[in-house]
Amino acid sequence: MPGSQLKRLKASLREKGVIGPQLSKKQKKRNAQDGKINNNRRFQKAADLEGIREEFNPFDLKHNARGPKFQVTTNKPPPSNAAKGRPSEAKSLGEERRRQTLLVELNQRHKVGGILDRRFGENDPHMAPEEKMRERFVREKQSHKTSMFDLEDDEPSEGLTHLGKSLSFDGPGLVDDFEEDDLSAGSDADDEYRGSKRVRPLDAEDQDQDQVEGQPERKKSKQEVMKEVIAKSKFYKAERQAAKEADQDLREELDMELPDLHDLLFNRKKTSDVTEIKEPESAAAAKERMERDYDMRLRQLAQDRRAQPADRTKTDEEKAQEESERLKELEAKRLKRMHGEEVSESEDEEDVADIQPEKEPINDPALFRETEEDDFGLGKGIKTRPTATELGFDDEDDFIIEDDLITSDSDLEPVESDASSGEEESEIEDDDEFTKGLLNEEEAQNPVFSSRLTGVDVSTDTKEDSNGLPYTFPCPQTLDEFIEITRKAPIEHLPTVVQRIRALYHPKLNNDNKSKLANFVAILIQYLAYASNLTKLPPFSILESLIRHIHSLAKSYPIETANEFRSQLESFGRLRPLAPNLGDLVILTAVGTIFPTSDHFHQVATPAGLLIARNLEKVPRGVIDYAQGAYLSTLALQYQQVSKRYIPEVMNFCLNTMCALAPEKATGSLGYFPIHEPTPGTRVSQAQTLDLRKLTPADCIRDDLSEGEAVSAKVAILATTVQLLDSAADLFSGKTAFFETFEPVKNVLAHLASKPCKTKLPASLNERVEKLQSKLDRMLRLAHMARRPLELHHHKPLPIKSAIPKFEDSFDPHKHYDPDRDRAELAKLKAEHKKERKGAMRELRKDANFMAREQLRIKKAKDAAYEKKYKRLVAEIQGEEGREANAYEREKQMRKRAAKR
Repeated sequence: MPGSQLKRLKASLREKGVIGPQLSKKQKKRNAQDGKINNNRRFQKAADLEGIREEFNPFDLKHNARGPKFQVTTNKPPPSNAAKGRPSEAKSLGEERRRQTLLVELNQRHKVGGILDRRFGENDPHMAPEEKMRERFVREKQSHKTSMFDLEDDEPSEGLTHLGKSLSFDGPGLVDDFEEDDLSAGSDADDEYRGSKRVRPLDAEDQDQDQVEGQPERKKSKQEVMKEVIAKSKFYKAERQAAKEADQDLREELDMELPDLHDLLFNRKKTSDVTEIKEPESAAAAKERMERDYDMRLRQLAQDRRAQPADRTKTDEEKAQEESERLKELEAKRLKRMHGEEVSESEDEEDVADIQPEKEPINDPALFRETEEDDFGLGKGIKTRPTATELGFDDEDDFIIEDDLITSDSDLEPVESDASSGEEESEIEDDDEFTKGLLNEEEAQNPVFSSRLTGVDVSTDTKEDSNGLPYTFPCPQTLDEFIEITRKAPIEHLPTVVQRIRALYHPKLNNDNKSKLANFVAILIQYLAYASNLTKLPPFSILESLIRHIHSLAKSYPIETANEFRSQLESFGRLRPLAPNLGDLVILTAVGTIFPTSDHFHQVATPAGLLIARNLEKVPRGVIDYAQGAYLSTLALQYQQVSKRYIPEVMNFCLNTMCALAPEKATGSLGYFPIHEPTPGTRVSQAQTLDLRKLTPADCIRDDLSEGEAVSAKVAILATTVQLLDSAADLFSGKTAFFETFEPVKNVLAHLASKPCKTKLPASLNERVEKLQSKLDRMLRLAHMARRPLELHHHKPLPIKSAIPKFEDSFDPHKHYDPDRDRAELAKLKAEHKKERKGAMRELRKDANFMAREQLRIKKAKDAAYEKKYKRLVAEIQGEEGREANAYEREKQMRKRAAKR
């Protein structure tokens, strides 16, 4: 068992020779001869004591008492249990470093100002005061800038000079000419000297002229130099003044010729010269007249339209190339919207100037012309076409306002300007086919219209045309007002009434017309539904013309149009979700004509598609339901003409309709689709002699059909369904699931073509069924041949992962052997980041503890000072109170003694 700490300490001190028995003289002498004793014995003793102190303090050194955790084989030397750190020393160093940095910042916090000592060596405790002063003197000499007029400079100066010559008399030939006799010369000599003072420069000039050639030129005096500078300055000033006067004369000459130039610009004839001499006007009147003329001409110039630079005429090849690129860009944007991708605003802005007039239908797959706004998805309207703002409408439904449409006594006056008259004439010539026949020969000869062309007001009583229609109508603001306006007009002239209202209240005629037409387009949509639900149905050509007008106005007012359509669709879905009327069907038709139906999501087209699918899912109960379903299926296929999205409700309705209307019920399963058992009397019977007809709008609402009319309607529904399946096959022919989708159709057609059903159907219908059946057989066979079985990717075979360990000859447990270099580098960076983060957090914790300790020390010092001051004050007060009490007692005792006497 080792001895105690005290015994070990004594043994170490004795071993180092710090303590122990004293040496004898003989031993000291022998040691001195051997050289064991040197002059630095004191330093050696201090070093030995420091070593003993470190050895006997276990907290000053960091030891690994347990040794390594695992015994490993490595080429590195085995680790020892020696000290690996000095925690107490590191802690003291960190504490000192924080006192020099954090404590200084803590003491200077919330303090402003102070004196910063920048003297050299002031904060260096190792420099002696003499060294500081010497270094400061050297630095001051190095930074000192010498000057020739510095009086403290020890170097000899060059001496005083005048006119480039030295004033000293040390040079050869220079003597002092002062004599005492000159003092008695009197004032005459002084006057003479003053008189000759001004002619001295002239004498100097004469001397310069008489200078002998061959000698170097004499240096000019300062006076001569200044004279030359002043002469040059005056010369340049005179030149500038002459140029300024010449410019002023030229401006006055141009001002005099300005009236002639103004007459030439405005194509005015020059007024004849007045022979009479006008009286001269005053300066104030002339100034007032000039300001008045200036203001008038400024207003004229502000109202004039600036001429636009014309582009060069492009060749047919360039036009075709630009048109091709524009169509490609529009098709790319349409495909993005169809797939639900976002179209950036920059792309929309780039396409603003590229859109040209088009005559193709809106749902044409090859030439799709749609421009949409990202915020609402309602189309940018008329502002996407730059020519629309200049009344050059691009759509065939738009028109150019002709002046003949506005009567002379109307308070609607179009904005006119001299400079734009030529452009307006060119725009009128570009009128489209939709409004070309608006003014017939009779209207063109009517003074009501022709007065606008001539600019003369002609009073006439002709307010109606040959058909009895007025030429002017008030712009209706409600549906009742529009119904009242069109009550007396024949239904076939309703498009003419709408056309004239649009012409009379065009936004270019008045600023208030924009809000009126925005309200008018909503009234047209309401009237479209109202007219479709009348007892006497209007011709579908009239409704189509109204839809074209709404489509034209929707480009200028897309938000109002979309809001009204959404309102109609919301009313349909809330009040009669499964019982649509004819007005609802017409509204759905207008939606597919006006708005783009190929978009992935649209504010109007998407709700309309959902309503169509919802009505197709219901179970039909009569001929009306089948007729409405056939119409809605037609609309659904028309909606998907471009995007070609599969609609299962259409296929289910068509298959269920054919099974329900078939003369005989199928014995087996025809496919995986819902089959609803029809009501009694639904199936077609005894229709061999009937002729096929087309479905009419009346078939969608009439429920009082006779037996013959009902059979005719059922056969028409069957024929329409066969046509729908034919169109659907063409539309979905490129789909991957075409075989599974149309295989039930093939089975249903085979059932209709069977002998029990074939004998009860018209021959023309049987022919259509056979044609569609053969077509589907061919398409299904091609679709089946085009299919390929699933197979793996054709790539290089992947090796099987091996679990055999990889041995390293020079293995190092502290090294990462990752074959992926990037991953190894990332792991190295993560480890380094983790290490640095832990170190930073450790330092922050130590800083926080140090700050807390210092703040606590400062608080204790303040509290101690406060307590000391408090006790001192209390002691002073108590001492004063004691003195006063003693004085009071003494006075009291004296009074008592005095009273006893």
